[in-house]
Amino acid sequence: MADDRLIVALDVSTMDAMKETVTALGDAVSFYKVGMELFYAEGEQTVRYLQEQNKQVFLDLKLHDIPNTVAHGVSSLTRLGANLITMHGQGGPVMMKAAVKAARETAEQLGVERTKLLAITVLTSFDDEAWTATGGQLPISDQVIRLAKLAKECGMDGVVCSALEAKMIREACGDDFLIVTPGIRPSFAATDDQKRIATP
Repeated sequence: MADDRLIVALDVSTMDAMKETVTALGDAVSFYKVGMELFYAEGEQTVRYLQEQNKQVFLDLKLHDIPNTVAHGVSSLTRLGANLITMHGQGGPVMMKAAVKAARETAEQLGVERTKLLAITVLTSFDDEAWTATGGQLPISDQVIRLAKLAKECGMDGVVCSALEAKMIREACGDDFLIVTPGIRPSFAATDDQKRIATP
């Protein structure tokens, strides 16, 4: 039986490539991440296909805009049937609260389970040097915890963070707070542009 805690990233750009991956993994995986590359290239059909295969869908589109725009985006993605949606915690409390409200109200209108919302803390592509260059004053780990606590206060279901910060967030935000950690790969695999990663 597939473990829902394992989410496989569909980092491809075509439906054919996506279908090939999903078919190859079969019943071993029940949860897939669709990011910008695939969603922008192939659109809603990516989600529809995964739903037809009885898979859960993590739409990692990293929403970040004014509160009203993000709220409308969350409403649309809830109607699409995404199980998880991401947005940047840097968007602030008003944006996150608007997103939570939109997800709840849309789900109630449709009579479906509410889409869970995750706040991006600090992208795993940041190391200390890059973080400082963008004006970051707190250490990365402190900023991650700060955003995680803020996300919880706003009613978000969890966060996306480096595995290096997961334990600290668990201690700060409790066991009922979702923590999704990208960049998990074997030690021999290429790290690409991610800096704060971990092995399985």
